Amino acid sequence: MFPFNTPQGLYLEALLRTRVHRARTAPTRGASAVEWVIITAIIAGVAMALALLIKQLVEDKSNEIKGEFGKGGGNAK
Repeated sequence: MFPFNTPQGLYLEALLRTRVHRARTAPTRGASAVEWVIITAIIAGVAMALALLIKQLVEDKSNEIKGEFGKGGGNAK
């Protein structure tokens, strides 16, 4: 175990106490993280919706092409 009665140990203890105190008394840091999570979720939702829309459009066009394929229409002799 690290002895805290040495100069390095006392410094480390003071440093950790200061950082813990800052973390506990900074109310905006947590709110900022929550905001980022919400923004990221919204962006991911929009991206998924666009991906589904594009997929559906591609499938519709593919089915349209498959329906037209084989009906002729060309002037090949």
